[in-house]
Amino acid sequence: MRACCDGLRRCYHRHMLRVKLLEDGARLPEVAHAGEDLGYDVFALDGVVLRPRATVRVRTGIAVEARDPQTGEALGLLVRDRSSMAARGVATTGGVIDAGYRGEILVLMTNLGDGAVVLQAGEKIAQMIPVPVRTGLVQEVESLEESARAAKGFGSSGR
Repeated sequence: MRACCDGLRRCYHRHMLRVKLLEDGARLPEVAHAGEDLGYDVFALDGVVLRPRATVRVRTGIAVEARDPQTGEALGLLVRDRSSMAARGVATTGGVIDAGYRGEILVLMTNLGDGAVVLQAGEKIAQMIPVPVRTGLVQEVESLEESARAAKGFGSSGR
């Protein structure tokens, strides 16, 4: 990837997250401390009431494209809890955004509590964490390489 834009190619340096606003009232994701914060805060497009023990798709009104700022490689995004939401008993459930997805970002939110939780339009609801895409082709084999752990699973490393 070239160090600067030549007008013919996309310019990815310095801009890791490209965002298309799909609706009036949609807000760009924010990062308070670029290079230090792990994720981008995303906002609810509309006000929503989360009933107890219910899961709702919360609209953001944005579509995104994430790229490594140095190489231009496509990145996926993990949508995760904000601590302020978790403290209110609201969890982000689901939340894998594939690198090639260009539709609206919807955040699955579950109210784990016994009372309703009101989310306001424009409220920070989750964070998107960029991750490299490392998937490749799948190969069926008759055996796997030996490892020290082998088939030891749940609790095998102690408490």
